Amino acid sequence: MENIIKSVHFLLLFFALIFSCSQARSIIARPQPLSTFKINTTQNVRSCSFSVSIRTSCSSPRYTRDQISLSFGDAYGNQVYAPRLDNPRERTFERCSVDTFEIYGPCTYPICYLYLYRSGYDGWKPERVDVYGYNIKAVSFYYNVFIPSDVWYGFNYCRRRASASA
Repeated sequence: MENIIKSVHFLLLFFALIFSCSQARSIIARPQPLSTFKINTTQNVRSCSFSVSIRTSCSSPRYTRDQISLSFGDAYGNQVYAPRLDNPRERTFERCSVDTFEIYGPCTYPICYLYLYRSGYDGWKPERVDVYGYNIKAVSFYYNVFIPSDVWYGFNYCRRRASASA
């Protein structure tokens, strides 16, 4: 009888441990607002070319007239800035679409941060942003959330945080 009680106690403890450790945690980072983000306009030298593809979610509004800007860079302070990507006449950022832009800026080491800025009233939900550049590994940033208005919103995977917040 004592062995049965010990076995039941062990099983209860085992299941309690399993259930307490099985809380699901997301391993995919979600984009974050960054109110202290500063654009380094003096550094936007046109020495390297980047191809940026932005996939707009199928749950985004049908189109947006909002102003969309983009900035990305590396852990060493090299920053690429595109002040206006939107163009409603050319139907950019329509629902379920992919828009590709050729952006010029300083050459970078591996890109580790990317932020989007939206200003307007229509709303916009990008699904993902892919950045390709010469001599750097392509990188993807997964949003799939509505971008809040009038704040830089995105990701910073840099080990040295100074690049995006300096």
